Amino acid sequence: MGVDAVEAGFPAVSDDEFDAVAEIASTVDTEIVGLARVVESDVTAALEAGVDTVHVFCSTSEVQLADSMHASREAAIEQSVAAVERVREAGVDVMFSPMDATRTAESFLIEVVEAVDTAGVDWVNVPDTCGVATPRRFGALVETVAAHTDARVDVHAHDDFGMATANALAGFEAGAAQAQVSINGIGERAGNAALEEVVMAAEGVYGVDTGIDTTAIAGLSAQIERASGVTVPVNKPIVGDNAFAHESGIHAAGVIENTDTFEPGVVTPEMVGADRELVLGKHAGRHAVRERLREAGFTPTDSEVTTVTSRVKERAGDGRVTEADLVEIATAVGVARDDRQESVADE
Repeated sequence: MGVDAVEAGFPAVSDDEFDAVAEIASTVDTEIVGLARVVESDVTAALEAGVDTVHVFCSTSEVQLADSMHASREAAIEQSVAAVERVREAGVDVMFSPMDATRTAESFLIEVVEAVDTAGVDWVNVPDTCGVATPRRFGALVETVAAHTDARVDVHAHDDFGMATANALAGFEAGAAQAQVSINGIGERAGNAALEEVVMAAEGVYGVDTGIDTTAIAGLSAQIERASGVTVPVNKPIVGDNAFAHESGIHAAGVIENTDTFEPGVVTPEMVGADRELVLGKHAGRHAVRERLREAGFTPTDSEVTTVTSRVKERAGDGRVTEADLVEIATAVGVARDDRQESVADE
């Protein structure tokens, strides 16, 4: 699809993870990133896996330093600098993340960023590890970090309060050069910023050419849904089944005449490799019913459309009306079918 980098895994986690990251790094042209704690064995494993960039991370918030890392501020800085220097000595690019940055005291965050900057870090990632940032606050934090490093700035947003995509975009607005995203937004807890949302917002709302082949989004989303076992909600932006579905009579009528009426125009189903759907439910109108009848090979009169629409609404009490239901209703009403379409279907 043309993504700039893929964080393939955490090589030190297990032999299987190491082998997977190493195989990806040796066979894929895209920049491959390996994750590592600021621990020598982790960094060594990532380097030995042959990745292009090692992403090292260290907790910086008081609560995580005390009850997760069990380390002092001084030790955190020392280990972070040592990890960055180790990767740099190996001739590999290095990214550093002050984990839980959005709950870290700003003065200490600046101290850590300046320390790894002096050590020669290539990227500084600003992670909203617990998803507590708001877009305005996150943007301000990104600007603060950028002011204290010569490295490129990356952002990592979690969706605990539904703000991951907004925070990723706020990061871009504040000068970040890269955002970490995942297909379908899958990830720890409520997930991460979704690739499809961030890319299409950048492309459509901001008018930025991301270089991503957006027509592959729907297919990739379905592939990841199958592989991960994580079901995509029907109302998920961009890739949910309802993302380009129109039921309301007013909406459907407008879309039939001009899709820009109730689709933003800056993102269409064609752009992401999806299909538009006119849903037949209790809110369906005559325009949608006529269109769906024609698609099914019928040639209804105005009065027949009215009758079929009424029966569709009656049947929709139990949910959506399927194409099979529509055919059954139209046949019962006596709507004529286009013989040429029936002939093609028979063949």
